[in-house]
This record gives sequence, C-alpha cells and structure tokens, in this order.
Amino acid sequence: MRILFTGGSGKAGRHVIAYLLDQGHQVLNVDLHPLDMEGVHNRIADITDAGQMFDVMQNYTGLEELEPGTGVPRFDAVVHFAAIPRVMIRADNECFRVNTIGTYNVLDAATKAGVPKIVFASSETTYGICFADGTRRPEYLPVDEDHPTEPEDSYAMSKVANEVTARGFQRRTGTDIYGLRINNVIEPHEYARDFPTYIADPSLRRRNIFAYIDARDLGQMVARCLQTDGLGYEVFNVANDDHSVALTTPEIIARFYPDVPLTREIGDTQSFYSNAKAKRLLGFAPHYGWRGHITL
Repeated sequence: MRILFTGGSGKAGRHVIAYLLDQGHQVLNVDLHPLDMEGVHNRIADITDAGQMFDVMQNYTGLEELEPGTGVPRFDAVVHFAAIPRVMIRADNECFRVNTIGTYNVLDAATKAGVPKIVFASSETTYGICFADGTRRPEYLPVDEDHPTEPEDSYAMSKVANEVTARGFQRRTGTDIYGLRINNVIEPHEYARDFPTYIADPSLRRRNIFAYIDARDLGQMVARCLQTDGLGYEVFNVANDDHSVALTTPEIIARFYPDVPLTREIGDTQSFYSNAKAKRLLGFAPHYGWRGHITL
C-alpha cells in the first residue's frame, strides 16, 4: 500500500513505520522533524495548516514517482499519529488546538482526496483515568470500548473530540475510519530500564490501568487495521495480553480495585485493558511482552 503517515518521527510512529516497511508498504512520513530510516520518504508539514495537509495528501512521495509520467498516485491509506503526545508539554489550550484542528485537517484532506482507509491514534486517556486529579478507578473491569469516556484534561478531551470528529467524517463519506485507543507504548529497551521499578512499586502503573502495548505489536495492530476492510467507524483498545506488574490479578484487585465490579473472570496475568474486540474483528495477536525480557 501507498501510505501517508503523520507523526512517524515520534516514539510510537517510528516503530509502526518500521513494521509497515517490513510488510512491503510504501510510507511517506509527514512530520515537523524528518525520520532517519532507510526506505522512508519525509515531508515537513504542519497538521494544523489545512493547506499543507491538502498539498501533501495529493502530491508525490518521492522523485521516483515522477518517472511513469502518469500523474500523482492516490494514497491507499492514511495513518494519523501526529499530536502533542500528552499534557504538561505545551499549554493546555495549545495541546487541545493542535490535536483537534490537526486531526480535522487530516481527515478532511484524506476524505476529499478519496483515501479509502484512515487509521488514527486515540488514547487510553479517553477513559479519564490516566491524567485524573487524584485517584480515579474504572467503573468496571476489564475496561473495554463501551466504558464511559469522561476525561478531565486537555489531552484526553482532544482525543474524545477527535473520535467524534472521525465518526462524523465516516458517516458523511463512508470511508473506513478506525480509532486506536493506544495504551502506554513500550519500546524494547524500556523493559530492562523501567520494569524492575514497576515490579518494586506496582502503584506506578495504576494510571495506565496496569497495561501497556509493545511498540512492535502496535505496528501489527496498525497493519491489521489496514488489512481489514468494511468495518465503517470503529474504535479499538490497543494493549498486550498481560498486565505490567509482577502481582497476580487477584492481588492487584485486592490492593487497587477492591470495590470495582468485574464483568467477567480475568486470568492471573491478564490485562485489565481489554483487547478482545481487536482480536475478534481484526485478528490482532500480540507477540511481545515484558515477561520475555525480565527474570522475576
């Protein structure tokens, strides 16, 4: 596929692009900073500028596309990851502005260019737990896509707004648009660096609902979205199968969630952040995890 990828120079994006390249796809990375990776074309552009998004959406990716003399080919898919990545990096209103206006511009340009598939990054924060003031628990466990999205911070608010925007574009155009509520992204080197601390103090993982997604499995998730047609508008939780601490599920529940209802049984190491929908509709099957990197 010929894919336009926004935000591919970031932590998550560069791993997803590497996965897509390994799958044989052609990728144009649209970012404020180029990605130094063999096989990737880069375009410096600002997602908050509608004109720039319309330009890159209907333009060549590299000089080799000039050779056939048949004009600009259409993108087969857009993967939109570009964003202010969390609160406390930019002013709150700027975080909300960049993330919402940027997403609107990308969706608008993509659908008007006739791109048939759009995958965009939403977030675990939409459930209102990650950046809550104080302790906030899920309404039930495991957290699935039907759980209420009630954020109280500008980043999570922007992600909920983006989901509403994406649903509106899908309704108007019929384009397949899939949103990914991505949990805490972990790169391979972070297991040895960070997880011993999480094992020593499991409370550090409370805001992430004790879940995570390996960056390489996030690449697989995006690829599965690109391969699966006809779902219309859908959102998917994206997490690995297991939770991220050495406690058992009953121990985590007793310590952190004693009064939270369970909608089903959860295995001793199973994630509280359900990926069942992605498995059922997309065939998602995580391969990596911290237990293969850390010896207890």
